[in-house]
Amino acid sequence: MADQPHVPPRQRGAPGPLDVAAGTWLTHLAVERGAATNTLAAYRRDIARWTAYLHAQGRSRPDEVTEDDVSGFVVALRAPAAGTAPLSAASTARALAAVRGLHRFWLAEGLVAVDVTREVRSPQLPRRLPKALGVAAVERLLHAPDTATPLGLRDRALLELLYATGARISELVRLDVDDVVGSDGELVAVLRLTGKGGKQREVPVGSHARTALQAYLVRARPGLLGRSADPRALFRNSRGGRLSRQSAWVVLQRAAAVAGLPEPGGPAVGPHLLRHSFATHLLEGGADVRVVQELLGHASVSTTQVYTHVSVDALREVYATSHPRAR
Repeated sequence: MADQPHVPPRQRGAPGPLDVAAGTWLTHLAVERGAATNTLAAYRRDIARWTAYLHAQGRSRPDEVTEDDVSGFVVALRAPAAGTAPLSAASTARALAAVRGLHRFWLAEGLVAVDVTREVRSPQLPRRLPKALGVAAVERLLHAPDTATPLGLRDRALLELLYATGARISELVRLDVDDVVGSDGELVAVLRLTGKGGKQREVPVGSHARTALQAYLVRARPGLLGRSADPRALFRNSRGGRLSRQSAWVVLQRAAAVAGLPEPGGPAVGPHLLRHSFATHLLEGGADVRVVQELLGHASVSTTQVYTHVSVDALREVYATSHPRAR
């Protein structure tokens, strides 16, 4: 399997101090930190690799682990072995992040005197530029749902709001009606979104998105009822319950298929497709990168600056057609 590097197996037996200490951290993440199920599963796999590697090196207690062990583990994850393929740089970095978390916990609990992971560097990750749709392709995508049906009106409102705000799908499906309708009964012009880590931000909502949202609220949402009806949820499924992130992702895929996306050589349809397009089109339109940072909810402007590279082609085109000595 591609995600299983060669780490020597450990002899079966009762868990030793190393395994118990690792299990304590995983329990801490689940009970006290409330880590998500998928996050816990990934950490559990990575820590199982780590403890298996340590046992193969003759380590049995947390205080026996050295910095060389950590460096050797990174090398082992990246090195091909018989019958296995090496982990990618991204997967190796994720595994090392789990190991760092474990050792910081051990240090805080007094199980070790130093954090031996502190000086070990993660593998350099390839820089992947987010790909965006052109404006015409976005228009086709937004007009793909059949607005003669209640679900089509819902889908149109969802897609319009995604592109208008640059929100993550997970942020929109958490919205309640009260989040978009003010105390005066009118749709809000500025939407408050809750992003990663509970961080809130305010994003303006354009007229096209408000029109689509109004049509959905008046003509479609009241008819989406059932035993599981959620009176608060903004976006409802066909049974009246809150639309899930997975179902919203299906809405995007279905609309993309109708719109003829992905185009040859164009970006693949992913959950952040409209978010990437939102950021890229703002920058191409002259928006300041720090404004886009605020709208996207990025903690650091360096995260947003990746989109400035996407706009280089647009800058070249403007230069080629505008500068008197460009050709």
